[in-house]
Amino acid sequence: MAIEHAIILLISACVFGLFMTWSVGANDLANIMSTTMGSKAITVKQAIIVAVIFEIAGAVIGGGSVAQTVQHGIINANAVNASPQILIYGMLAVLLASATWMTLASYLGMPVSITNAIIGSMVGFGLLVLGVHAVHWQTVGYIATSWVVSPVFAGLIAYMLFLSIQRLILVAPDPVKQAKRYVPIYLFLVGSVLSEITIIKGIEHFGIYPRLFRNIMISLACGFIILVLGMILIKRIPTHDLKDHRSKFAYIEKMFGVLMLFTACAMVYSHGSNDVAVSMGPIGAIISIIYSGHAMHNGGVILLILSVGAAAVVVGFLTYGRKIIKTVGSGITALTPSRAYCATLAAAITVVISTSTGIPVSATQTLVGGILGVGLARGIGAIDLRVVRNILASWILTIPIAAGLTVLFFDLIKIIFA
Repeated sequence: MAIEHAIILLISACVFGLFMTWSVGANDLANIMSTTMGSKAITVKQAIIVAVIFEIAGAVIGGGSVAQTVQHGIINANAVNASPQILIYGMLAVLLASATWMTLASYLGMPVSITNAIIGSMVGFGLLVLGVHAVHWQTVGYIATSWVVSPVFAGLIAYMLFLSIQRLILVAPDPVKQAKRYVPIYLFLVGSVLSEITIIKGIEHFGIYPRLFRNIMISLACGFIILVLGMILIKRIPTHDLKDHRSKFAYIEKMFGVLMLFTACAMVYSHGSNDVAVSMGPIGAIISIIYSGHAMHNGGVILLILSVGAAAVVVGFLTYGRKIIKTVGSGITALTPSRAYCATLAAAITVVISTSTGIPVSATQTLVGGILGVGLARGIGAIDLRVVRNILASWILTIPIAAGLTVLFFDLIKIIFA
């Protein structure tokens, strides 16, 4: 490949990749932060700090295995070893098609899944350009199954979490007393989940794989640390005016606002480890082909790619995420910090479990599933079924639209570079 040609392709990959990750922030990360901001659990400044720190940390520390799955697990790169430029054109088309659809969906206020868009685009490219045998259908089947299982699983966890909060705290004769008794347990749970997806994953990133007993001890220690930090923050909440029923519940929701701060960290980290890695997979494939001639060696560039991608995601969230926050944060069901806590923690648990297996799942779908689980715990009347219908329709449309746009952009890119 000529040097000039390679430079142009590399610049195109970077530009398309930045467009892709910006659109992910405008849609996917905005969806992730919607429960936190829609419930007014934390301030806008706090939300920005959480997004910047944990999005980048999740992508760099936890995103490697998912990025590898997207690069090599969806289509057979060896099918184009004789003409690697075809694969580069295809990955450029995947990036551009996914980014175009994500941006349009953000404009319409439709929360769609970058996982669905990227996988649909790659399957469309592999099927229509390389042939049916170039697609790893078994991996695609696993991923497609996760799109159904993950929101259901997240909804079930959220449903049980919220029921426990209702029965242990909200409907008790003295809810404030019960909240002081049981909120530390929920804080400890958050700390344990955070440890699993940050500390332990970070240790594994450096080639250290602690055994089960050490994993348990790390989880217990982190749970205790978060418990202490959370209780320090909760003690700062004023308690001098708890005379009536309304003021008591307002105080309880402020307590769950502290929990929501930690669960937001967990969910944003989960998003960085899964969805940013998904969107960066095609870029990694392009760069590795340009430098080595095929898509099977990417060296250390994946960390740099994930870092830059995560930063672009945060910019997209800050500049164009408002409509998605409105749709998910208040459109499906009315959210309070306690409800948002259940939905977000359930989604974080689901995404992290899936990410640890290297199978990409949709943080968007798991979070919506968690919100639906909370809504169902309050009764079907608490859910706006019209909004749910529109969201489901956008998920279904994402795959064929992304695949069709990919084929269209592939033909255009092939003509331009030829």
